[in-house]
Amino acid sequence: MNYTNTVKIAVNALKRNKFRAFLTMLGIIIGVASVIAMLAIGQGSKKSIQEQMSSMGTNLIMAMPGSERRGGVQMSKDDMQSMKLTDIDAIRKDCPAISAVSPQVSSSGQAVYGNSNWPTSIYGVNTEYMDIRKYKIATGRNFTDREIMTYAKVCLIGQTIVENLFADGTDPIGQTLRFGNIPFKIIGILAEKGENGMGRDQDDLIIAPYTSVQKRILAITYIQGIFASAASESLNDQAIDQLTQTLRTAHKIKTGGKDNFRVMSQSEMVQTFSSISDVMTVLLGAIAGISLLVGGIGIMNIMYVSVTERTREIGLRLSVGGRGKDILTQFLIESILLSVSGGFVGIFLGLLSSKLVSSFLNWPVVVMPLSVIFAFAVCTVIGVFFGWYPARKAAGLNPIDALRYE
Repeated sequence: MNYTNTVKIAVNALKRNKFRAFLTMLGIIIGVASVIAMLAIGQGSKKSIQEQMSSMGTNLIMAMPGSERRGGVQMSKDDMQSMKLTDIDAIRKDCPAISAVSPQVSSSGQAVYGNSNWPTSIYGVNTEYMDIRKYKIATGRNFTDREIMTYAKVCLIGQTIVENLFADGTDPIGQTLRFGNIPFKIIGILAEKGENGMGRDQDDLIIAPYTSVQKRILAITYIQGIFASAASESLNDQAIDQLTQTLRTAHKIKTGGKDNFRVMSQSEMVQTFSSISDVMTVLLGAIAGISLLVGGIGIMNIMYVSVTERTREIGLRLSVGGRGKDILTQFLIESILLSVSGGFVGIFLGLLSSKLVSSFLNWPVVVMPLSVIFAFAVCTVIGVFFGWYPARKAAGLNPIDALRYE
């Protein structure tokens, strides 16, 4: 059997019905392009979430008051007030795997400067908070330990606050804004961080000494949370264990007793969001893959039509000595040519559509070479699988019956 001639015959057969061949390929083209684009969007979203959440601090550990809530049950008053400043001292003393720790108290309200106002949140923290949350100061300075001890009314503001309260171009450094009825002198402006993985604006905040927020705004003696940083990413688990045990001891929780706090780590949150993103990526790929299946069914349908139309031709070739194997190979090659050609065009359109999505919609897109290889391999398998049965039917025709076919 001369494979070169067989391929030429298959190509000529497809050329006789170019438009029909194109329509047949269209299902494969759309399927391959969809798989590549959907997986690229899913992978891009995963990478973007990981980068944005990592920007919050890869070694970040958070402890919040109250045990795990189930069924929407609210925390009791005792749970909400379970954390004290003494917990911070205990963590510094008994948690060597933790390199930095800060209390946090916060309040929401209106920030006012002159005739401008903006709804935002103020966070009361200590000097270590900046390193823990990876915030940098663009201009100005951070507050000092002495300013914390004296309940100083000083603050740092994010870029969103600058844009909304100082739109006239006034330099915020040295100016005084009011949060509620409390005036705060602006001593620093934070560098821009953008949105985090959950869509929250990380620049829409005011940072002040925790004593000032605790006493002057909230009028409370407890703290609302603890932010800490492990000495290294490899010590995350050890830091969490030490933090948990230290808080249990500080809160006098007996062995087997239920914690009145929750400990969460940034790495756990990254893993959780990555897992969700992986599921969504697979789902998107599966939905796009359905069009590949539909394209394969289209190939089988057209090959059946082709066998029916060329029954007399098949009978003639068989009657002059052609073998059924040659007929099977020819039709199988036609099917593979349709799917592979569609695969190449689909890959080009998939890469192009991914580029367009990234350029015009500003969505994060990451094209994985594995997805390109996978999509092309699948369309090749589809060509063989869905072309085999019609090709086998053509090869099994009886020459006499085929010549009599009208």
